[in-house]
Amino acid sequence: MDELHVLGELPALLREIPDPPREMYARGKIPGPEYMLLTVVGSRACTDYGRRAVRHLIDGLRGQPIAIVSGLAYGIDAEAHRAALDAGLPCIALPGSGLDWNVLYPRANVNLAKEILENGGCLLSEFKPDQRAADYTFPKRDRLMAGIAKATLIVEAREKSGTLITARMAVEYNRELLAVPGSIFSAESAGVHQFLKLGATPVTQPGDLLRALGLSESIPLAAMMREDLSEEEIRVLRALATPLSRDDLLGAIGMTAAEANTLLSLMEIKGLVVEEYGLIRAR
Repeated sequence: MDELHVLGELPALLREIPDPPREMYARGKIPGPEYMLLTVVGSRACTDYGRRAVRHLIDGLRGQPIAIVSGLAYGIDAEAHRAALDAGLPCIALPGSGLDWNVLYPRANVNLAKEILENGGCLLSEFKPDQRAADYTFPKRDRLMAGIAKATLIVEAREKSGTLITARMAVEYNRELLAVPGSIFSAESAGVHQFLKLGATPVTQPGDLLRALGLSESIPLAAMMREDLSEEEIRVLRALATPLSRDDLLGAIGMTAAEANTLLSLMEIKGLVVEEYGLIRAR
């Protein structure tokens, strides 16, 4: 499924941004609606601390319905992709070039791109397949990485790093902006600390990421991956990151009481949810 093709429809969140791409090219298959997307970006000249932080945080997402988005670049991007593959999470890579194998950038990560495809992930680009990477292609690509995911995590970035373009776009698009605090003595974390001062959510453990995505360890990937789940059932399971009263759940999923009652009865029969002591929780 690594043949180059044009997407029939843009990913849902990309359709919401002010300047969506006219069309997108793809290799592989975009993870299904049961997956939440998390963009991870950072310094190309990352430190050992940055690499360890990425590994620790992404490994802690193992078994969760999360796909990792990054830019296939050197440094944190490549570390995020590799950590996701090691954790069994699908990847979406958005390089700053077209997707023809002869121009894919950077050349050193072509094998990583192929490994992403082999493990059920995909490559996406709005550029023509033969478009080579150029100075202007990276900011255009960065807005897509910010727009496609519910949250963006920054791991190391200098004060004038290109990573900060993605971070700024995430804020403009009303996405969650998350940041890994670094050493106050490290220039590689100066840009990250700017955004922390402006209100980005600090991330020090995998649970911080799960909460930002509205997930919890109580909702296993096995349940989310069931082929018989409808989009409405997926929405309910995501809302039940923590047990909720029936009224609170109705507010979270935006259904009428009649619709929700019918849906929840079916989900109880399927063993997906249970109601105890006035609270509904995922099983």
